[in-house]
Amino acid sequence: MLEFVGREQELADLNRMLDQVRAAIGGRAPGQCVQMRGRRRIGKSSLVEEFLLRAEVPSIFFTAERRPGDEELESLWQSVVESSWEGADFAAGVVPKSWSSALSTLATALPDDRPTVLVLDEVPYLIEQVPAFEGILQRAWDRELSRKPVLLILIGSDLAMMEALNAYDRPFHQRGREMAIGPLSPAAIADMLDLDPAEAFDAALVTGGLPLICAEWGRARSLSEFLADSVANPLSALMVSAERTLVAEFPVEAQSYQVLTAIGSGERTFTNISRQAGDPAGSSLTRALGILTRKRIVVAESPLALRPSKNKRYRITDPYLRFWLSFIAPNRALIERRRADLALEKINAGWTAWRGRVVEPLLRESLARILPAKGIPAAAAVGSLWTRKNDVEIDVVGADREPDARELYFLGSIKWLEKASFDAHDLVALQRHRAAISDSPLPLLALTRCGTRCKGLDASFDAEDLLAAWRP
Repeated sequence: MLEFVGREQELADLNRMLDQVRAAIGGRAPGQCVQMRGRRRIGKSSLVEEFLLRAEVPSIFFTAERRPGDEELESLWQSVVESSWEGADFAAGVVPKSWSSALSTLATALPDDRPTVLVLDEVPYLIEQVPAFEGILQRAWDRELSRKPVLLILIGSDLAMMEALNAYDRPFHQRGREMAIGPLSPAAIADMLDLDPAEAFDAALVTGGLPLICAEWGRARSLSEFLADSVANPLSALMVSAERTLVAEFPVEAQSYQVLTAIGSGERTFTNISRQAGDPAGSSLTRALGILTRKRIVVAESPLALRPSKNKRYRITDPYLRFWLSFIAPNRALIERRRADLALEKINAGWTAWRGRVVEPLLRESLARILPAKGIPAAAAVGSLWTRKNDVEIDVVGADREPDARELYFLGSIKWLEKASFDAHDLVALQRHRAAISDSPLPLLALTRCGTRCKGLDASFDAEDLLAAWRP
């Protein structure tokens, strides 16, 4: 088992809030609340566990499981009684009949002279299962919990619901500080697995930055070694994580899964997704896409251009889920017949083309983080541009805002191949596309895995440059 790696900024933020609780002991309201959100299996719970391990303070950790409200209440109180804090014995003699009484009793039992951490994991399940839970929590916080030296950590995987928890018209508005937990960065993956920059980007795509999958990779192993072991093991994190996420997100939503599969297979436009998903009229596709985008599983992207466009493309935000839908799900029959070797052949055959598409958003984000650099200015928006006919397609566009820009700052091309550098042919194509959208001599750049073999670019960035963007 690999040691806990990364998340130093998040750990520092949690420690800072705990210090604020300590400093306010004796005051009117020393309590602090964190609302932590992040997609499933991203490592939110393990982050909090690591924080508790390092902080060495009494804590109560409860995880909801999408059960009826009375069963969740019973489970909460069991966690309260079994946790290592000084009020556990008092709590053991109490049987709360409601969530209001449970939180009130808990607040009464919390010590006044030292901090305690209270963690409620999977809060969206409680919002679903417990009537008026947000109002109950708000009253308990305002009247009792916030007046104790407690750090309340609310964790949730449903991004939309966690964001709504702090919305203006909701009971818990502005009671807590929001903390968004993303995947492990390419730099964290490079350090964790002892990989060179290019290999780290490959690992980021296949694992999606999920700590569980990264932990199974092992230090200094190649992509092919990792895949050979993981694909042959039906219980590996690579094999099962996506399926568990989909079951949790869409327990009865078959249409959303079909649409997700269509997007994962490479379809990006509404028309093509509709055709692939078996919904030629598109009647249910709009609803399914609405669910997927609301859950932040899919994003709808528009060209970053000077003229407004309705030419949207849809993309799965998690590269690991894209990998699973592209290579694991279609080959499960082979894998179940213990022919992982044939599945690996299919992965190897499609890897280069798949990576070329999926790596682009990650490289654009890396570039946005590192600018200004090498004479290229910083840009408020870094995206891409395409036309309805796809006769003009530019991988990298920097502009003052998105999606409808007032000013373009630079254009670029991505060439992410092991054995092919960015050459004169690529430069000519980029210059031609620049001429099609602007009369200005906009700076041209290249993002490459294998360097450049031509003159005329204003800048180029390789894997080492782009990985550095993720370091402090």
